[in-house]
Amino acid sequence: MKRFLLLLLSATLLLLLLTAGSSVSGAELGHLPDNITVLEGDSVTLRCRIEEEVTHRAWLNRSNILYTGTDKWTLDNRVTMANNNDSDFSIHIEKVRVYDEGPYICTFQANNRPLVTQVYLIVQEPDPFFSAVFSSARIVNVSRSVSVNEGENVNLFCLAVGRPEPTVTWKEQEYGLMSEGEFLDITEIKRQQAKDYECITNNGVAPPDQHKVKVTVNYPPMITDMKNMPAHLGKTAILRCEAMAVPPAAFEWYRDEHRLDSDNTLRIKNEKTRSLLLFTNVTEKHFGNYTCSASNRLGASNASMLLFRPGAIQGRGTALTSGASGAICLLLSLSCAFFLLKA
Repeated sequence: MKRFLLLLLSATLLLLLLTAGSSVSGAELGHLPDNITVLEGDSVTLRCRIEEEVTHRAWLNRSNILYTGTDKWTLDNRVTMANNNDSDFSIHIEKVRVYDEGPYICTFQANNRPLVTQVYLIVQEPDPFFSAVFSSARIVNVSRSVSVNEGENVNLFCLAVGRPEPTVTWKEQEYGLMSEGEFLDITEIKRQQAKDYECITNNGVAPPDQHKVKVTVNYPPMITDMKNMPAHLGKTAILRCEAMAVPPAAFEWYRDEHRLDSDNTLRIKNEKTRSLLLFTNVTEKHFGNYTCSASNRLGASNASMLLFRPGAIQGRGTALTSGASGAICLLLSLSCAFFLLKA
């Protein structure tokens, strides 16, 4: 009782020192429970709920000041600020120890008078019998994040221990539960299955333990957007080439089998999933067939498209993957030449 009175006196004196000459609009303190009981080694959050605006708030333990507002006074790294806003002034204690037991006071200034509330933290040592019979589920070995090529098999594992023996499940955010048991097997994985897969283990003794494994699926480029574009002499024009690939594709542009580089009449702008061929001043020599090539270590994809005078030709370009027939390319070139001569 003497200790509590001393602590209450310390809290009151602290506020009087901090708030001399101050005024506030008023507030009410949300009631803390009389006691909070935790096991040694666990963590605990002490919440002080407040309604309306207050000033000069503080947390104390025994005769020690822990926090005044956001200013930390204690040197204990286990004690941190959990919340400090208009409605919640809370502290968090990691890995509670026996000597943390005792009264904790939340105090603040409102309407020129100090308000005080307290909670008594009780720290219990773990029951040796309980520890021998029960232990929380925890993951002790789990697959690392993996990167595989599309079509390969993926085998993930997640090993857990605990008493009683814990369950292990694999979940994926979009589809939910995928598998029960320590192993998750995906046969001939597809690019759409590149996700985070979460292993969750639980035995009811403590909150579940969980771990995410990231699966990356590599695949060759596939050009998804290309089309022929009209252009006016003396104006600007753009040919676009978009490709999906993992790893991201490297882009190149060709005309008549010659690789193009940026110059004073055109500029190549490569981005993560697309490449732009920018014509700054279209001339007669710019009309014709252009080929975009997208490649990574798994393969390549090509697409041909025309820059043409308005009214000469319309439609989309032609996409060709690596290994496409040379005859198709020749036929496309002849068709392009025919339309250009006819124009």
